[in-house]
Amino acid sequence: MEQEEALRMNIRLFSLIVSAYNEGGNIDGFFEAASTIVRPLAEQGFRLEIVFADDGSSDKTADKIRGLFPAAACNSIDIKLVSFSRNFGKEAAMYAGLKNAAGDFCCFIDADLQQRPETALAMLEMLLLNPDYDCVAACLENRGTGVRQKLSSSFYKILSKSSGMQDVVDEASDFRVFSRAVADALLDMPEYYRFSKGLFAWVGFKTLPFPYTPDERHSGETTWTFPKLVRYGIGGILSFSTAPLQVAIWLGLFTSAAALIYFIVVICQRLFIGIEIPGYATIVALLLMLGGVQLLVLGILGEYLARIYIQGKDRPVFIVKSYSEQLAIQEDE
Repeated sequence: MEQEEALRMNIRLFSLIVSAYNEGGNIDGFFEAASTIVRPLAEQGFRLEIVFADDGSSDKTADKIRGLFPAAACNSIDIKLVSFSRNFGKEAAMYAGLKNAAGDFCCFIDADLQQRPETALAMLEMLLLNPDYDCVAACLENRGTGVRQKLSSSFYKILSKSSGMQDVVDEASDFRVFSRAVADALLDMPEYYRFSKGLFAWVGFKTLPFPYTPDERHSGETTWTFPKLVRYGIGGILSFSTAPLQVAIWLGLFTSAAALIYFIVVICQRLFIGIEIPGYATIVALLLMLGGVQLLVLGILGEYLARIYIQGKDRPVFIVKSYSEQLAIQEDE
């Protein structure tokens, strides 16, 4: 018994944190893929934990996950399920999963099998071979050259320059393997508007890029439409940069100076040239220009004030409806 207890104490835990929203058709396939890495992990002294965060799914996602409990116990896999009372979004699901993950190393991964557990294992092995690093970030190897891909590349550059964070990994996804130190640092930031790519850069741990090509979805269709991605990107910049406020200031100064110069020109024309004062069209044009700038500045300020308002309420990032777990190794009393 003493030898078994010593062996158990030396086993480290690797946590797969899986956010799932209407992924009922992918759960079984994901678990089957995850089961294939149990033995390679055991050979390296690791036990597998899977933490599912059901983001208020309207299908049978939660029931599918609970149905995995007997198989998980047979495969020596710890499995946990956090079910939300409604849909709070992927970022909230990732945060909930991280709060319930006990791993020495953790991994954010999607349930649709575009991100494979086998790839997560390879990322963990890379991290173990590079002890000076605390995180491995999967980066899309072949991003493409379409408009969407160019916008994505431009977004990372804008985020890096506007936020002052030089550690933003270009083309990095949320698919990452990271140490317990990084996990604890992320948990120390319980902000409501979360943007994980920015949070990983902000905490400042050394990150290795891991080129990968995502697979096709195992089942169903993605819920990440282009408008949602645009809103997500804008939210990320607003969460980590005050550059929009600075742009508003400089834009206001520029337009004020331009209006003053134009006013002086009109006065000089009137006094020295004798032409008539510009009429209705000019006045309307100026009013529209200045009014538009004012609305733009107010809109930017409104975005920040809205975030301060929501954060000031100190609402929880998520609300748990139910919690379930099945531990493969039971602790002794």
